[in-house]
Order: sequence, then C-alpha cells, then structure tokens
Amino acid sequence: MRQIALTTLIAAALCACSPSTPESSAPAPTATPAPVQPPQASETPKQTEAAAPAKEIPEGACGDQGKLPPEQRVANTARWTTASEQDNFGFDVYRGDSEKGEFTKLTKEPILGAGTSDETHKYEYRDDAIDPCRGYWYYVEGITTSGAREKFTPTFLAPAKRRAVGSTSSATTTPEPGVPAKE
Repeated sequence: MRQIALTTLIAAALCACSPSTPESSAPAPTATPAPVQPPQASETPKQTEAAAPAKEIPEGACGDQGKLPPEQRVANTARWTTASEQDNFGFDVYRGDSEKGEFTKLTKEPILGAGTSDETHKYEYRDDAIDPCRGYWYYVEGITTSGAREKFTPTFLAPAKRRAVGSTSSATTTPEPGVPAKE
C-alpha cells in the first residue's frame, strides 16, 4: 500500500506467550503503548538473528496445541504500527515454513485498518496454532479501500519457542525454521 505514509513497522517484535503461568494469561496492558521506533536498515530479520546472542530454548511439549485452552497455548504475536494511513481497509497475516516457501493466510477476516488517518495506530495478530518446537516465517499484507493488496512488511522469522522434552540437542541454539528441534 503505497498510500500509507510514514509507516513504522514493529512486525518482527514477536513474543512467546507462556503456556501456563497465571501472570501470563492476563492480556497485555494497552494503556501505556511501547514507544514507536523507526526501523533501521540493520534490523532486518536475518541480520537481527545473526547479531543476537544465542538464546537458550526451554524444554516443553511439541506438536499440536489444539486441545489446550487458548490462554495456555504458546504463540507468536506479530505487531506492527502505522504513523498514518490513507485509504487503508485492513491487513491480512500470512505464515510459512520457509522464507521463500508457500505461505498460508491466517486471518479469516482482514484486521480492519483506520481508513485515512494522520494518527498512529497499532495492530497485532496472535498465532496460537503453532508447533512451539518449530520456527515460522510471517508477513503482513495491506489492503486498500479499493481492494488492492500489497506486501506491507518484510518476511520475518519467529524462531522455535521450545525444544522437545528430553532432547539431546544443544539448548543454546535455535532449530532451523520449519524444522522441529532435534532429539
């Protein structure tokens, strides 16, 4: 959507929702939004991932989380912000197993945009239909009020949130996106 001016993205800000602790099942506070920071060329997902120190991946259950209540599921949350919008109908969120691979639309209905606005707007999509032991790739597509669609964010990686219980793989490395943690 070329009409969206002065757009600031925070799409790569992904978080893992803790699966069972009471503190994490409460919704995130919305009264004090995080400060909006303009993206920098060095913050592309590949470069950020390479520059970040290795993070220990906790052990946990892998696979389908469909039988768990939504508040107990591990999730990836894509967040993005617009500084202003012009003729913006909304957004669809897509997920894939690889950066260049096939992507599936996750949103049943578009996340509604603000139309035409000079105000800052924050958006997010929580994907709790994931295998927490796999990494996934995401992007957001913008939709204009005339129905035109255009990729709104770069493709970004949400690394695995867990490794299999009892796995012998190193706890300090992230498995390849789309590939379960080695056991």
